Amino acid sequence: MPPVKPMLAKSVPSLPRGDGLSYEPKWDGFRCIVFRDGDEVELGSRNDKPLTRYFPEVVELLRQALPPRCVVDGEIVLVTPDGLSFDTLQLRLHPAASRVRKLSVETPASFVAFDLLALGDEDVTGLPLSERRKLLEGAVTEVPGVYLTPSTADPDVAQDWFTRFEGAGFDGVMVKALDGVYEPDKRVMFKVKHERTADCVVAGYRWHKDGETVGSLVLGLYRDGELHNVGVASSFTAARRRELVEELKPLLNPAEHPWSAWATYEGPGMNSRWNPEKQLQVVLLEPTRVAEVRYEHVQGGRFRHTSRLVRFREDKTALECTYEQLEEVPPAELDALFGEAEQRRRTIES
Repeated sequence: MPPVKPMLAKSVPSLPRGDGLSYEPKWDGFRCIVFRDGDEVELGSRNDKPLTRYFPEVVELLRQALPPRCVVDGEIVLVTPDGLSFDTLQLRLHPAASRVRKLSVETPASFVAFDLLALGDEDVTGLPLSERRKLLEGAVTEVPGVYLTPSTADPDVAQDWFTRFEGAGFDGVMVKALDGVYEPDKRVMFKVKHERTADCVVAGYRWHKDGETVGSLVLGLYRDGELHNVGVASSFTAARRRELVEELKPLLNPAEHPWSAWATYEGPGMNSRWNPEKQLQVVLLEPTRVAEVRYEHVQGGRFRHTSRLVRFREDKTALECTYEQLEEVPPAELDALFGEAEQRRRTIES
């Protein structure tokens, strides 16, 4: 019975290779667990918020494609002539029922199935992925708008997907253990993405030097239940800086904030990168909005350089924004890099 939290993945910098692995394309959409019992179909999001009312056309398609009683993990995507469009998909989350009906016709969504949690009265989460995949293939009837995700055990095929599918809007490649069971809310899969991105809490903002628009977003990530400052996102156009002032107004003056002490502009990360003696004013926001940002690398638990805003994520909650999703270069790798440089220097000198 809903809600059930989906199994999660951890980012890795390159495609893992080895026996016993399964590879799938990483879809850029809304993660969705489908619960069907006869005519009753519920679409559950990764943050336990129902998606059913927003995608009536998907509900109808799933009644045709899925067995009468089942629970299926997958992704709601929106296919356009130019590939997958996450931005258009986000527009489907509209509060007005009339608008939802209109968009379901104008921009219909699709569903891609990639795992099976229950079939009939049987809970299959304890079965290995290899068996769940066979059951899924037998359970899903592909109709226009409902698809079974491709899967391969060949890493060369997966690497080809990673390269060829990027232009179509795919995020990258998912890697799963064929003998792995389904573990809700645990990062036991791997994902290889075309770029390093992270979902962060928008905890506040700094004013632009013009004093009237947003200069940068102050970002946070959770570790052991505590929200830590991880850096900022900036590089907005003048028009976007003005828009952000209005977009963030509903989050002003939070009743409670984990960084309330920073209202006096004191605390870690509140000093200028270029002038440690300079304190930077921060406008605190209700820490509920999530932003996906692009970053280069992490050092000391913070983004080494300023990150760039990719998009706001309405489908994720702030508590999902943890340090577990980050890629941080281990010291051993840095030592190896400096060791190689020293070896080249000695070779040149000799």
